[in-house]
Order: sequence, then structure tokens, then C-alpha cells
Amino acid sequence: MTEPSVSLPSVSEPAPARGPRQLRDAFWLALPAALGVVLGVLWWLLAPGGLNLLSGNPDLANPADPESWLPRDLVLAALMLLAGCATGLALDGKLQGTDAPRRLAFALVGGAAGAVMAWLVGLLAGQLWSQVPDPALGAGYGFTLRSYAVLVLWPGALAFVTFVLALFGVLSKKPVK
Repeated sequence: MTEPSVSLPSVSEPAPARGPRQLRDAFWLALPAALGVVLGVLWWLLAPGGLNLLSGNPDLANPADPESWLPRDLVLAALMLLAGCATGLALDGKLQGTDAPRRLAFALVGGAAGAVMAWLVGLLAGQLWSQVPDPALGAGYGFTLRSYAVLVLWPGALAFVTFVLALFGVLSKKPVK
């Protein structure tokens, strides 16, 4: 004998709102990219071969001078480290919940995009406002970046700061008695 089946309407829970979460995730992509534009202009303003506001040494003002290459790369490296640490600190309070790995991934991709934007905007500023290098020297003697490893410092510093803050958060919790 079979029992009659009764179909009762099921009450489904409403789907969570997708708009605000996607907007918050896009924030971690868009903000570092916009900050990258600002850092690119700052790189040109501060670095030797650009406006050279940081050192003020007139010997380093020429972008074709090989003596200005290392300080120029170091200025961008310092800006990338500063931006990575600031992004990691801003992300610290938002790493709880189920969306934490996703938010961290978006912040890392945003940091990488911001680093590339800073590099490209700095190169553009160098082409627009720096001294025109001697064409006989070649294309590599203008306001350029010599060490491309500098571009991974922003996401690297972000990951390191996030790791250290998460580690301190775990170590500071008191055990439950």
C-alpha cells in the first residue's frame, strides 16, 4: 500500500541582496587602481629623473643618467610598500565572515592593478613632463623602471600585513575555560 503524497508549499528564504556585496568587493579593486594613479604621479614628482623633489640633487635630475636609476626604483618601491601596508591595515577589520577569502583575493588583485597603474602613470608623466632623452642612447634611458620586481611589493606587503595581523589576532585570543 502506498501512502498518499501531500505537497506542501515550501517557504523559501529570500536570497541575499547581491548589489551591496558586489559593490563592496568592487571597492577593493577600484580603490587601489585609483590610488595607483596618484602614486604614479607621486613617483614622478619625488623620484630622480622626474621633478626630483625628494633628493633635490641636480646631478640626478637627468633621467638618462645611470646614477639616477636605483634611487628612482627605490622611490617607487617605498611607495608600493607604503600602499600595501595601508591597504592591509584597511582590510584588517574586514577579514571576518564567509566572504573574507574573497575580499582578500579582491584586495590582492586590486593591489597588483594599482601597482601596474602607478608604473604606467609614472611612465606617462615622465614622457609628458621630463627631459627628452637623447635618442642616440636608446629607449631605455628615459624615466623608466629598471627593476620590475618592485611591482609585486604592493600585493606582497598587503599579504604580509594581513598575515601578521591575523596571526596576532589568533594569538591574542584567550582560551575558553
